[in-house]
Amino acid sequence: MIELNVFKQMLGENGGRFPLLTLDEFFSGNSEEDSIAPNQWGYGRPSLAEIWEMLRKVELMPNVAWVHVALHDDTEIKEVNGREILNLTGDSIVVCTDMKSDELEEIVDCEWLCSDGIIQSKPALYHSRIPPIPRNYNYLEIVWD
Repeated sequence: MIELNVFKQMLGENGGRFPLLTLDEFFSGNSEEDSIAPNQWGYGRPSLAEIWEMLRKVELMPNVAWVHVALHDDTEIKEVNGREILNLTGDSIVVCTDMKSDELEEIVDCEWLCSDGIIQSKPALYHSRIPPIPRNYNYLEIVWD
C-alpha cells in the first residue's frame, strides 16, 4: 500500500486531488477488505487478494495500457493514538484498453466481483496522476453501487 508520506506528497503536488493509484499502491499490504466495494464484502465479493490477482492478469494483457484504482472521497488521513494513518477507500477500477465495456465485463467477470458493471467514461478532473491514454483506447471503470 502506498506510504503515507508519498501520498501526502502527491496530494501537495496536485492541489489536493486524489491520485489514481497503481494496483500495487492500493493492494500491496492492504488488509482492509472493506477498502473497496464495502457493501459487497461479506456478501459474495472476492477477497482483495483475489481481486488483485485477477487485475494483475488483466494489466498484462497486450491490449491493456494500464489498470489503476480511483479513490473514493472517503479516503482520509486520520489520527489514531497520536499517529497519522492513511485510510484508503477505492471507488472504482480504471482499465485503459482498446476493448469495449462488454468485452472487459466478460474477462473480469463482473458477477464474480459483485460489481454493477463497467462504464466508459473520461478521466475525472478531481483525479491526478492519470497515465497517458493511447489513441483509440477507452477509459473503462469497473464500478460498484
